[in-house]
Amino acid sequence: MANSNKSVVPEAKEAMNKFKMEIANELGVPLSNGYNGNLTSAQNGSVGGYMVKKMIEAQEKQMSQKNL
Repeated sequence: MANSNKSVVPEAKEAMNKFKMEIANELGVPLSNGYNGNLTSAQNGSVGGYMVKKMIEAQEKQMSQKNL
């Protein structure tokens, strides 16, 4: 079974980590580089969920601009 956490584009890993930290900061989640076992599932989930929401919004915006 393939690792679902592997980046399809390895070069994007740093950008995704930066994005994750920005989202955590926006949400007030004290995320750090490395181990974050001190955080609750809800805290970690809120960061991941908000990242997905922002990526979908950006993609929808990009797609709507192409259709103009």
